[in-house]
Amino acid sequence: MQNREQVRNALNTIFMLLALVGVVLYFAVPAHHIIGLVVIGVAMVVKIAEFFIRFMF
Repeated sequence: MQNREQVRNALNTIFMLLALVGVVLYFAVPAHHIIGLVVIGVAMVVKIAEFFIRFMF
């Protein structure tokens, strides 16, 4: 139980950092919005993984 909570907390932290970096990249590099969108997409995949850990296990 404790290990699952630690994994969830780590995934949430990674999600928040990736989302923040993605938004900064999206607005800081206007010529290449795709870079920011890709980072945000990766953050969403991490969040979905955390969601499944929370409700499936």
